[in-house]
Amino acid sequence: MNGPESYLERERRRVDAALAEYFPLLPAHPHRLIEAVRYSLLSQGKRIRPILVLAACEAVGGHAERALPYACAVEMIHTYSLIHDDLPAMDDDALRRGQPTNHVVFGEGLAILAGDALLTEAFHVLAQSAAADPRPRRALRAMREISEAAGARGMVGGQAADLAAAAAPADLATVEFIHVRKTGALLLAAVRAGALLGGARAPALKRLTRYGECLGLGFQIADDILDVDAPTSVTGKTEGRDGILHKATFPAVLGLPAARQRARELLDQALGALTSFDTRAEPLRDVARAVVGRACDL
Repeated sequence: MNGPESYLERERRRVDAALAEYFPLLPAHPHRLIEAVRYSLLSQGKRIRPILVLAACEAVGGHAERALPYACAVEMIHTYSLIHDDLPAMDDDALRRGQPTNHVVFGEGLAILAGDALLTEAFHVLAQSAAADPRPRRALRAMREISEAAGARGMVGGQAADLAAAAAPADLATVEFIHVRKTGALLLAAVRAGALLGGARAPALKRLTRYGECLGLGFQIADDILDVDAPTSVTGKTEGRDGILHKATFPAVLGLPAARQRARELLDQALGALTSFDTRAEPLRDVARAVVGRACDL
């Protein structure tokens, strides 16, 4: 292993190549809609969620190539959520991943439909993959993890709570409730789905679940910190947007020093959950250090 950046970059290219095969520009498809889908899906994201699917699968002895369609489906769900999150009715943002947001380029109506297409295609990919899987029970369990994380118990519920929190100052419990669902749920599902596809036994799955929980919350706290401290060139998003919108965040509730301390604690706990794993779990350690550790020392 040559360090987290080299691993993440290598796997990002692998995921990007696979994603590029979806949503081809064919005469039978509404051309402008597919352009809108590809504009966001193939933009320069970090691909942390699909990489977690692959890394968790390999950590328990599975073959990442079998998990690749599931990883792509997770990225489709994540991309749909970003498109919808940026809409004027939600966070009303004009910049994502360093480029104008989908609705700025294609209009609100087409942006909504692009998100819908991505979410629907994700479950088409999952169903196709499960139908062809020689171990369908594993595949169905992975599908259940992903679908639950994407719905009212996870991302959608977290987004609804985030909207509701805009009406009044949030406390720590509210912020955690939002973060665990809006961001953490899909990250945790990526880890658990990959582990299930790799054939994880119950003890390993329990430890990876703890890793995913700590990573998910730590990831969003790091994002909150970077929104305050880092420029657009680092985040790819409008600088200071959370403060402008009075969003419920850890820095807003606790202050920056305490938020950084909480991120450090979660990083330590995530790494601690992997203590009994061998070097095959090193990519998971690298991901945690990269995405949570990025904000600990600002």
